[in-house]
Amino acid sequence: MFTPDSWLNIAIKSFCDFLWAYFLIGALVLCGLYFTIRTRFVQFRMVPEMVRLLVDGAGSKKHRRISSFQAFAVSVATRVGTGNLAGVATAIAIGGPGAVFWMWVIAIIGGATAFVESTLAQLYKRRDGESFIGGPAYYILHGMHCRWLSVAFAVLMILTFGLSYNSIQSNTICSAMYNAFGFNKLVVGVILAAVGTFIAFGGIRRVAHVSSVVVPIMAIGYFILALVVVLVNVEKIPSVFRLIIDSAFGLEQFAGGALGITMMAGIKRGLFSNEAGEGSAPNVAATAHVSHPVKQGLVQALGVYTDTLLVCSCTAFIILISGLYTDPYLNGIELTQSALRSEVGSMGTIFIAIAIFLFAFSSIIGNYYYGEANIRFLTDKPLAITVFRVLSGTVMVLFGAVASLELVWNLGDVCMALLTACNLVGIAFLGRYAFRLLDDYRRQKHAGIKNPVFHASTLPEVANDIDTWKD
Repeated sequence: MFTPDSWLNIAIKSFCDFLWAYFLIGALVLCGLYFTIRTRFVQFRMVPEMVRLLVDGAGSKKHRRISSFQAFAVSVATRVGTGNLAGVATAIAIGGPGAVFWMWVIAIIGGATAFVESTLAQLYKRRDGESFIGGPAYYILHGMHCRWLSVAFAVLMILTFGLSYNSIQSNTICSAMYNAFGFNKLVVGVILAAVGTFIAFGGIRRVAHVSSVVVPIMAIGYFILALVVVLVNVEKIPSVFRLIIDSAFGLEQFAGGALGITMMAGIKRGLFSNEAGEGSAPNVAATAHVSHPVKQGLVQALGVYTDTLLVCSCTAFIILISGLYTDPYLNGIELTQSALRSEVGSMGTIFIAIAIFLFAFSSIIGNYYYGEANIRFLTDKPLAITVFRVLSGTVMVLFGAVASLELVWNLGDVCMALLTACNLVGIAFLGRYAFRLLDDYRRQKHAGIKNPVFHASTLPEVANDIDTWKD
């Protein structure tokens, strides 16, 4: 069952390739381009405002509420992880260096998609005690009034993040620890399950607190190390860029039929990493306490750049500089570890093991909240949440520890494709409200209002569908 060539793995991979090749890639690109044009290139024009809002959010105190920065940190915690270190390596191993280019493309146009989905999550969020709760399941239900699609999304969100993605994170951590220290994978899985479940039982505030501390430290540390490797090999950077572009559009790839594989590998791993359009980040974006929905939409759009254009590029440069991507026996986290070891010595393997533990562990605890938020959408029974925590934090983490790399990634890709399809339907239908909110925000900024405020009366046609923005 757990071997790469098992019938289960082959069947899942075939279904996955069908979904991506014939539907999802085109839908992602078309939606991203549409949102980019309708928002007048928000992901480029408003980068300074994104940075300002993030800095202001980092310095604010919301007491028992989730700040804009904490919501950003939780979403980055799930983005910055396995996808950046192991996912990039997998994309290069399967699709070649050109896959990196398509990761960049999906991130650049995905910034607008991330803005739209997180702005909608803020608009349709619901009160949950002293905090808020929301996400695609909520804006599909209250915005589109489509119960069956909202339920389908919630179920897929639970399966994807709470179950499938946690097995990927666990698989990567256990492999990294085995490669670096020789630790037994099952033992590492047991420890990981115990610690992660303890943090997750603390709810969103504990997850937000841990993420806001761990994420900046680990991201900065990894970026500094990658920067050192790049500076030491600065003379190779022009040839690395040339290699990426040639592989993305080269005649050799086109003639050999590999161009489609390169695109698919880059876009799949890019989406897994930055999650723009997948519908995951809006779940935590909705929890932030802000004065205008656009604020969190802008902050979450910045997270896409942080993830793919910064952290993923660091990993790609390390791998391509090393030249080890041509080794057919290296894939996933093993390729990243080997590449860094070739540049900085044996400490590289150890550093990646520690980094991936922090990256992927923060993703696991962030994934808990994504799954739990959608459990709460389906039912308010405490038993359901307890069962989910056991399945997510114990069963799937242990499954990931012993399953093959190919099986966990293929399961994740199938779940990701179905989940993204549901969300794209929702944001394509409701995107017009995000555009109007952005216009309102810009009008207030142009009028000299430093801190724009949204009132339900601005969108009278949806006033009856929202309950947290009433005047």
